[in-house]
Amino acid sequence: MYRAPEYHPAFEEYCEAIFELNEDDVDVIQARIAERLEVSRPAVSEMIRKLEHEGLVDLDGRITLTTDGLRLGESVVRRHRLAERFLTDVLGLSWAEAHKEAGKWEHVISLNVEEAMDRLLGEPTTCPHGNPIPGADYLAPDASPLADVKVGSSFTVSRIPEELEFSPGMLEFLERADILPGRGGVVTAASPDGTTTVEIGGSHVGIGAFAAARILVLDR
Repeated sequence: MYRAPEYHPAFEEYCEAIFELNEDDVDVIQARIAERLEVSRPAVSEMIRKLEHEGLVDLDGRITLTTDGLRLGESVVRRHRLAERFLTDVLGLSWAEAHKEAGKWEHVISLNVEEAMDRLLGEPTTCPHGNPIPGADYLAPDASPLADVKVGSSFTVSRIPEELEFSPGMLEFLERADILPGRGGVVTAASPDGTTTVEIGGSHVGIGAFAAARILVLDR
């Protein structure tokens, strides 16, 4: 895996955010970046100009990562997702705790430590939430949104996109409800308001429209 040159952590945060928004097919506009990073729009505007000056983004009608920006974004996302794996699989932290801590680790993990973590974890291809680790030998399964599963049909959870990881309380809710990659369930009801009710882990759980449209599952 190519390791991008070191940049200020703020540059890393922005390239990571742009990479992840693209990954989740969310429009990369300043408002979405501001929401993701919890900063003001003027602050985003100023930082985007700095990123353009550094050759990390292009501003041709929309915000896109340059080759260097993409390499930086991938490098940070890789460290973050490997750290999440280590924190959950080895140290036993919860999803939410691991996500928060990995946000700190991603800026300080050296290449040697990154490679050692990868070996220790058995070269994982995804983070605990099922999102691909850049540089890993990952083949995306033919997944679809939970909201598209018909009542009475079975499914297996495949992926919890980054967009949900940044929704307050969502990781805690999903982990508590056993909605984890690899877990199987059945859709038992679909409400007019978009809520999808599933039976999973021996319990019935109602999942709101926003999350149901983004949780990716496989047919069983």
